[in-house]
Amino acid sequence: MQRGKFITFEGSEGCGKSTQITRFLNLLESRQIPFIQTREPGGTVVGEKIRQLLQYDPETRDLCDESELLLFAASRAQLVRNVIEPTLLEGTWVIADRFLDSTTVYQGVGRGLDVETVKRINDFAVGETRPDLTFLLDLDVEVGHARAIAASGGREDRMEAQPMAFFQAVRSGYLSLAGEEPDRFAVIDASAEKDEVTASIQSVFQERLGGGA
Repeated sequence: MQRGKFITFEGSEGCGKSTQITRFLNLLESRQIPFIQTREPGGTVVGEKIRQLLQYDPETRDLCDESELLLFAASRAQLVRNVIEPTLLEGTWVIADRFLDSTTVYQGVGRGLDVETVKRINDFAVGETRPDLTFLLDLDVEVGHARAIAASGGREDRMEAQPMAFFQAVRSGYLSLAGEEPDRFAVIDASAEKDEVTASIQSVFQERLGGGA
């Protein structure tokens, strides 16, 4: 049985990931490609509890950066072993809203933790599991932050409440990663109209994965 493909969507808050993931899943469905969707942090019982702790629990406002990093890694380790790897081995595709790149840029670049240490922790958490293709939805951080706040009805989570300099660092970190791994990353201009963004994603999908053929 042919191993499934692992595709991830990355980007800062407000870049339109949710919309584009939904459209991409509709495309896979139209082509009768079997898939599951997951997200980070989350995707398992343990991961969803960690997600709640990281994003919305008021008692974690003073969570230290190192603890935050390890909680993300714990969620990811559970997701890889319980969901992602078994699913890929069955020949089913996995589409993930964020994966290890988010930790590299948010906790490494954004929080200022040693990036090489962050990468080693990522490696330990995921083993040999790596995305076949990563769509990076790139957008001006002020535009993205405004979109995110509007979409949440004004309710900021822990990440959305960070200063703008943090998101500038995150964006730079993402673009740096994409430059280091051009064969895996596809940088998509998320400032375009939604249909244009979708068309760009589908074009890359066709070019790099043969449209799932």
